[in-house]
Amino acid sequence: MADLRIFSYLPNPRVWKATIAARFCGVDVEIRGAPAKDLRDWLWDYNARPLAEHERTSLSALARTGRVGLTGSQLFKTDAFMEAQPFGNVPAAFGPDGEVGVFESNSIMRAVARLGETRFALYGRDAYEASRIDSFLDVSLVFARDSQIYLLALSGGTVDAAVHARAREAFGIYASGIEQALSSGRDALVGTAISLADICFAAELALFMNEHARADQLSKVGLDRILHPAVQDEYPRTFAHFARLVEHEHFRSDLKPYVEKLLSKAGA
Repeated sequence: MADLRIFSYLPNPRVWKATIAARFCGVDVEIRGAPAKDLRDWLWDYNARPLAEHERTSLSALARTGRVGLTGSQLFKTDAFMEAQPFGNVPAAFGPDGEVGVFESNSIMRAVARLGETRFALYGRDAYEASRIDSFLDVSLVFARDSQIYLLALSGGTVDAAVHARAREAFGIYASGIEQALSSGRDALVGTAISLADICFAAELALFMNEHARADQLSKVGLDRILHPAVQDEYPRTFAHFARLVEHEHFRSDLKPYVEKLLSKAGA
């Protein structure tokens, strides 16, 4: 039985925060899920699975209206799922018994680090390092919120100048802080080894790169990409660190194919 089971839409860089951490720590993480559009046809539960057609009628009492990302969709969520996941969102993680739920990708990643803390100190070597890591994770939440609003607007064809400006400002603040943290030639954001701060940074930037796949939507409303061709010149340490992490043995299998696919769209 896995130490942690995660149900989510896939692919999802925010889920990979946990799988990357698991490789460092030797924690067994099980992933269940499907592309976002297909989750309408899944039972949302610890034992998440695709629904048979006849079950959509027999389980109609479980139907709930989706919100973020699946707005307006009819989703089949069990009462046990809602008990464990009170906000009803994915990624949704569960302990081995399915009763304890962990939600929000940074918290799921922290759970993995705690489970494997004796094997690799991803969450810092003392209370001070752990708190500094938390500082990076908290800052990432501000960027992640505006990033999500922006990417959903792009995918839904509703992006406008205000949403774009807010995302651009959020990215600038986040990237500037990362740049400063790496200014002394460091190879990690906290301490001397990779930590949860680095994992979160890599996953959030990879997710933001979905902007590359929506260049046409931006062009139609007269907007430029936030990740424009010269952005690496503005934040050289930030992007060099990202490139190193993507090539790292514990990051590569999740992030490299995803990033390369998006970069190919940027080139096109």
